[in-house]
Amino acid sequence: MPTWTGRLLDAAAVVLPGIGRVRAQKEPFARAWEEINHAALASGRPLWVALGDSMTQGIGAGTVAGGWVPQLNARLGAPFAVVNLSASGARVADVLAGQLPRLPAEPALVTVLVGANDMLTRSRRRGVAGRFARLLDELPPGRSVVATLPRRNAAASEVNALIDTAEAAGRVRVADLRGPALGPIRGTLADDWFHPNEIGYARIADLFEAPVRAAAQRDCRD
Repeated sequence: MPTWTGRLLDAAAVVLPGIGRVRAQKEPFARAWEEINHAALASGRPLWVALGDSMTQGIGAGTVAGGWVPQLNARLGAPFAVVNLSASGARVADVLAGQLPRLPAEPALVTVLVGANDMLTRSRRRGVAGRFARLLDELPPGRSVVATLPRRNAAASEVNALIDTAEAAGRVRVADLRGPALGPIRGTLADDWFHPNEIGYARIADLFEAPVRAAAQRDCRD
């Protein structure tokens, strides 16, 4: 059964065509990533495994190539074959139950951008810190890059404190999305005024670039 947020989006999509256009990307983007993932797993190249929600699917960009993961991989010189296990609408529990179990053996890099969908309502926020702690514990140490949550509520702050602690212990590197990191939003949003467009995804790639480069250099030394 859809959540109240889902019902609101269903209604808004009827009167605001931009919402419908962006929501219509969900299935074709998922199919495109399935094909890319299949080729990546057969490539024999170092694997970048991306975990998360629609932001890692690239929903809102013109094509999957406009998302932050392909933009950043291209910026780095495409050293990785990308396996994108993210799913639109995913929450932290979905990453734990449906994405982490599909993690290939010995990935060169794992990135995590998830939690926005857990912040939408008070009931969703309940228990999210405990689930995120489990997620951090199960990530490959030293080769994982995790994004903080830009929200400022208590649940987001608790999650961010867990991420900071994991970084201090050397278990993960951090892409910090807090505060003014994402900059002014004018010109960075897709037609639904929620997901980023290619410009917005380029900003997310900016924030992931330094920790991803550091993780990639570590993998090369190992």
